[in-house]
Amino acid sequence: MAVFGIGRKQDNDAQDDAAKLSLRLDPLQALRLLPWLVALLVVLGVWCLVAGGLRLRDETRQHGMEYARDDAVASVRRVLNEQRQAFHHQLDAPEFRAALAAGDRQAAQAKLRQGLSEVARAELWPADLDGLYSGLPRSGYGTLAVVEEALASGKASSRIVQARGQHWLALAAPVTADPPLVAYVELPLRRLEAGVQAPALPEGTYLALRQGRASVIERGDTGLADSAEAMGARVPDSDLRIAAAAPDLAMAPFGLDGMPSIVLGALLLALAGGVWFWWRPRMQASAGVGVEDTGPTLADLQLDVPSAPASAVPAKVREHDRAARAERAPVVIDPRIFRAYDIRGVIGHSLDAGVAELIGQAIGTVMAEQGLDTIVVGRDGRLSGPDLAQGLIAGLRKAGRHVIDIGMVPTPVVYFGTYHLRTGCGVAITGSHNPPEYNGFKIVVGGETLAGDAIRDLYARIAEDRLLQADQEGSLDVRDISDDYVQRIASDIQIGQPLKVVVDAGNGVAGEIGPRVLAAIGADVTPLFCEIDGQFPNHHPDPSDPHNLDALVQMVQRLDADLGIAFDGDGDRLGVVTKAGKNIFPDRLLMLFAADVLERNPGAVIVYDVKCTGRLATQILRHGGSPLMWKTGHSLIKAKMRETDAALAGEMSGHFFFAERWYGFDDGIYAAARLLEILDLRGELPEAVFESLPDGVSTPEIKVELPEGQDPHEFVERLRLLAGFEGGRLTTIDGVRVDWPDGWGLVRASNTTPVLVMRFDAESVNAMARIQQAFRDRLLQLEPGLQLPF
Repeated sequence: MAVFGIGRKQDNDAQDDAAKLSLRLDPLQALRLLPWLVALLVVLGVWCLVAGGLRLRDETRQHGMEYARDDAVASVRRVLNEQRQAFHHQLDAPEFRAALAAGDRQAAQAKLRQGLSEVARAELWPADLDGLYSGLPRSGYGTLAVVEEALASGKASSRIVQARGQHWLALAAPVTADPPLVAYVELPLRRLEAGVQAPALPEGTYLALRQGRASVIERGDTGLADSAEAMGARVPDSDLRIAAAAPDLAMAPFGLDGMPSIVLGALLLALAGGVWFWWRPRMQASAGVGVEDTGPTLADLQLDVPSAPASAVPAKVREHDRAARAERAPVVIDPRIFRAYDIRGVIGHSLDAGVAELIGQAIGTVMAEQGLDTIVVGRDGRLSGPDLAQGLIAGLRKAGRHVIDIGMVPTPVVYFGTYHLRTGCGVAITGSHNPPEYNGFKIVVGGETLAGDAIRDLYARIAEDRLLQADQEGSLDVRDISDDYVQRIASDIQIGQPLKVVVDAGNGVAGEIGPRVLAAIGADVTPLFCEIDGQFPNHHPDPSDPHNLDALVQMVQRLDADLGIAFDGDGDRLGVVTKAGKNIFPDRLLMLFAADVLERNPGAVIVYDVKCTGRLATQILRHGGSPLMWKTGHSLIKAKMRETDAALAGEMSGHFFFAERWYGFDDGIYAAARLLEILDLRGELPEAVFESLPDGVSTPEIKVELPEGQDPHEFVERLRLLAGFEGGRLTTIDGVRVDWPDGWGLVRASNTTPVLVMRFDAESVNAMARIQQAFRDRLLQLEPGLQLPF
């Protein structure tokens, strides 16, 4: 028998001490422990087998769903091509052309109808479309959209329209005649529906034919409809998509897939069987064997140790805790960092890891009250990001929340993570476009971006010590979802012509993933200042300042690129310049985005902030939309979108919010992809597309500092009370905006920096001078020492 211990000494006292300290290994006792090992192996093996089987079932179901989706895409595409070919064939038919040549439009319509089977409606209209516009809404927004698309592209177009209480496949094409005409037909959806209904669906899955946000044909479990875009696929050469969804994959042990988990389970059970058959004969043979008693075991020694008084150790712990608390310096919170729609401060002055920990604990407390368990955390490329992330995560875990750390990513990827990982909660640690010494937090709880009172409530919880200290600390998981974000966008957007694009990230965090996304959708991308550097050595990462776009303009011209794309420090804002060096202001980009979205969603609400041009509302109305002006601020805009069920929103600062085909959060990278898609579909040079938008004389954002000690919000309120702008219409939802028939001006207080923000827009230089002078007079009346650049 092997004995491990201290050797015996000659004197009896030493011998007794050695005997008490000796520790021996008893083979019989070791054999008796083996059944517990066998039981553990059996439990693990069964767990791996069952969980692996469930996951393998789910993987098989998901693969089956992908095959069904692809079959449906192919079937719908085939039906569309066949219907288009039949339409083209009839437009080229001699009888139809003869009727057109004779100037007999009624006879031509009849020939068009006769040549198409199951046609429900066949019309020929003058290309000016005056009759259709004057007949709205009875003539149909969808009908008008498909006809406008055909005339704009010069070729046949198709879309699903609703008329006479049901859906139809509408086809339209320009017709060469004198005067020019456009042909339009409506066909039943039976063949399209057959293509969607044909594939066999695995049990518990969902499949739908969608146009825009509307599901035209649905199959399966409609409870999965909201998550169906993740597996969706676009029908080529159309605006249709096949959306698909399957239940989440079952979790297998150790993050394994189904088959590896089953194999591991089988190996564990085999190992358990081997140990069992090895153990039984040896246990039986050892049953009568005695064990020499040469001294007390470790268990015996423990029985001889007198137990300490029950209160002794806790008293020492309590005394230690009191001393630690007495020595610990209190964390001071500056209430001014809690802004209108995020939290933002200066590192080392009003923000550090200790403050971040308290903010994290406050956010975790709010989550707990709403029954929310898991939150995504990401950070931008600022040097202070890792420390703030560590503090924030510690606070969240103190409140018992489970944290998924997705690392250094743009803010929109954090927002994407709240949907993709189904947490509904996220925090982006970012200073956005502010100088390097700034940092902060953009917060989403329960799908809602915190703003206003909700932000101030976090401060109140900290100041009043109303923070949850959970009994058990929350877990921490590290994930990389960058590839998922790129794939999600590229699966929905692909461009046919390789547009040559220069991307300037200003050394912000979008420098890595922004070019990846645009390359994945088919663009030819040249990166500029895309190395992530929290010091921003080349220029400030704020595309709303035209001076920050100078290097981008030079690179676009040097490379003869089609377009220049600029992102801000955290990737949620977009700037655009042309080859000619023109800065395309975001409110003009919003005109393009609105026209595109309204083609598929006529009548949709489009939200824009008070800094946008007055021509934007006219453009939205012209395309059949409902314009709505609202307050500046990403969280305020998102809240208004939810309230009005808007399809699109934008701000003059470069934030764009797509609820159609996307998730409704501000995302400069996704907005850039949508812009390239629009330019690709238009098939024109970008300059020509932008020149077609209504324009005038406008200024970028003008930032004016007040004399030290003055509050910008208080100053704007005084201006509002003084306001008496002759002939102008006053709007005070956010600052003071005055609209005249030939232009407008705005003064508001920034919610991110202590300055006044101004913007002016007019139809002519003379109107601009008059409007600026009217504002100048009233501003100087309030503060004669104000330094105005106009």
